[in-house]
Amino acid sequence: MNAEDPGRIVLLTASHRVAPGLLSWPAWQALHGADRVLCADPDHPQLPYLREAGVTVEHAAPTAPELVDACAGGRSIVVLAGGEGDPALTDGLARLAGSGRTRMPDLELLPGSYDLPGARLLDLVQIMDRIRVACPWTSRKTHEGLAKYAIEEAYELVEAIEDGDRDELREELGDVLLQVVFHARIAEEGRPGDGAEPFSVDDVAAGLIEKLIHRHPHVFGDETAETPEDVHAHWLRTKAEEKRRDSVTDGVPVGQPGLALAAKLASRVRTAGLDVPLPAGEGIGYELLALAVRAERDGVDPEAALRAAGRAYRDAIRAAEGHGEGREAADNVEG
Repeated sequence: MNAEDPGRIVLLTASHRVAPGLLSWPAWQALHGADRVLCADPDHPQLPYLREAGVTVEHAAPTAPELVDACAGGRSIVVLAGGEGDPALTDGLARLAGSGRTRMPDLELLPGSYDLPGARLLDLVQIMDRIRVACPWTSRKTHEGLAKYAIEEAYELVEAIEDGDRDELREELGDVLLQVVFHARIAEEGRPGDGAEPFSVDDVAAGLIEKLIHRHPHVFGDETAETPEDVHAHWLRTKAEEKRRDSVTDGVPVGQPGLALAAKLASRVRTAGLDVPLPAGEGIGYELLALAVRAERDGVDPEAALRAAGRAYRDAIRAAEGHGEGREAADNVEG
């Protein structure tokens, strides 16, 4: 070793969302080639796997000056950091380097493993599990008690989309995702006395994966689809094979908003090529039904169209009240 060589410090990080022991080849090279490997956390999840690989790890938490001194003479030291890194050590090293009074070792930040896309979903599942156990409100909730929130969150998501607010969209997508994870966590417990089999969020995801693969034979199979219409035809055909429905109305939830229900039924009728005259009747309900069917035929979502008109009406009301929402909006509606 060269006595004047300041050495090398490697700060090795590893994602807690990746199975311990699954480290990159550069990480294993650094670990095996180091003069010393240090770790402040005696319970670090990587330690058992490093021992199996013949890497000796010292339980130590040196300060920045102590670590720099330990590298003197050309030594290489790997510091195995926790999941969130080691801010105190890195800040200390940055201060030493910035002072200009200390000859610093070579510093390297080496990620030993990386998060894959969707890795934060694992954190979400863990957090939901903890809340379900420890929170007095969450621990008592049932599927039935949460049902109304799923509807509310879905509408808030639609509102964020229609407003074009990206920040709000991200938040509302999270709220919808929470409903999925929450219900799946409740389902893990089963229902005492009714014989229902428990299932987890992994089962939910597995079912969705199977469905997506089956309904996209042009992506995962030998089918071809050159246009969106071809894709839609594949989807309808595979869905019909899966559901084996007796009527085109099967699977249409009648509890949805009225205009959406009318448009969905009209879409099913049109797609199936059926000739079903509208029911005769008096009153606003039948008039709205006819308007919804006409809108669907013309490619217009009647529910969204009515919401847009309702927003314009709301703005006109606020303008008439003097809230400054825009006299122009009110003039446009009134004109």
